[in-house]
Amino acid sequence: MRTETRPAAAVHRPLRLAGLMGLAFHLTLVLWLVLRPLPVAWVDDANLTPLASLRSSTAWQVVGELLLLAPLGVLLPLAGGRPRGPFLPSFLRTTGASALLATGLEFLSSWTPGHVLNVDHILFAVIGVGVTHLALVPGLRRLLREPRPRLRAPQVVSLGGPASAGVAPIAPVAPVGQVAPVGPVAYAEPTPPVR
Repeated sequence: MRTETRPAAAVHRPLRLAGLMGLAFHLTLVLWLVLRPLPVAWVDDANLTPLASLRSSTAWQVVGELLLLAPLGVLLPLAGGRPRGPFLPSFLRTTGASALLATGLEFLSSWTPGHVLNVDHILFAVIGVGVTHLALVPGLRRLLREPRPRLRAPQVVSLGGPASAGVAPIAPVAPVGQVAPVGPVAYAEPTPPVR
C-alpha cells in the first residue's frame, strides 16, 4: 500500500495552470481597458480622499469599479494551486495582492490622457476582489475536498471448476426452469437469429 507523502496543501497542477491562464487573460483585458486614452475635453482633479467621488459617480461606475478586478478573488487562489489551503491566509494574500495591483494600475492609468488618480478606484477594486473571494472560494474548496466516489469493477462469480492459468472461468447459465450443469461444459457455436 502506498501512502501519500505530499502535505495537505500540495500544489494542484491542473488548477494552477487554469488559474494562471485565466489570470493572464484577465490582466491583459484589464490593462487594455485601463490604459487606453480617453478623448475628453477636461478632467477632474485627482481624488486622494476615500469615498469623496461617490457624490459625482453613477451607480454603473461604482459597479464597474467593483467588477473590474473581482475575478482575481478566484483566479489568484487558483493560480497559487493550493485548493486545500487555510481560508484566512488565502483571503489576506488575495486582497493584499489585489490592493498592490489596483494601486499600480491606478498610477499607470493616471499617466494616460483622460485619466486622473482616484483612490476610490483602488478601494472599490479591493472590495470587489474580497467579496468575490468570500462568496466563491470556500464553496469551491469544499467541492475539491470532498472525495469522489470510485467505481468498482464488477466481480465475476464462478460456478465451475478451478481457473486455468489466470483466466477467469465463465459460469454456465441455464434457461428458466432448467438446472445449470456442474463441471466442465462444452459450448456450441452461436446460431444466427431467426428472422
